[in-house]
Amino acid sequence: MQPSLFNPGKISLPQAELDYRTDFLSQAKADALLLCFRQSLNWRQDSIKLYGKVVKIPRLQAWYGDADCTYRYSGLTMTPLPWTEELWELKQRCEQACGHRFNSVLANWYRDGNDSMGWHADSESELGDNPVIASVSLGACRNLDFRHIHSNEKYRIALAHGSLLIMQGATQQYWQHAIAKTRRVSDGRINLTFRYIKA
Repeated sequence: MQPSLFNPGKISLPQAELDYRTDFLSQAKADALLLCFRQSLNWRQDSIKLYGKVVKIPRLQAWYGDADCTYRYSGLTMTPLPWTEELWELKQRCEQACGHRFNSVLANWYRDGNDSMGWHADSESELGDNPVIASVSLGACRNLDFRHIHSNEKYRIALAHGSLLIMQGATQQYWQHAIAKTRRVSDGRINLTFRYIKA
């Protein structure tokens, strides 16, 4: 696996379009949003179907967006809660950065290094072909690993506090991503992935 990336900019991977921006939010803004979202979002621990078994996901999550933005993955159906003022403001900042409209956001709270996310691609039919996804990280730095579905080539990005990762083009068709458990992290991290759900 290639080493963690700390420098911002376009990332050159085959059949992928990634843009990593470490200075998306100021330190003060990122700190304020981390505290706000920990306290104000409607966190829950859902269960999903994994290899035919129902298991609790190893993190907390919350789903917000426009009223018609129902999202389904791994046997789980999520009905959106209405936008909060802070989420709406952050959505608009992401839209300006990406030049793309979003109507929903999936928030994940990794409480410590024991929380994780398995290998997957954001390729659900509701997202359409070649979706644009804006991923904002708050809190502890965690590694996001990428794996090409054919070549098994791997790449790692260390997602810093206040950073923005834009995934677009054919990324979700050819690459999976995951966040592994780690004993090196004891603090929490909140990740917000802004998406456009097609009716």
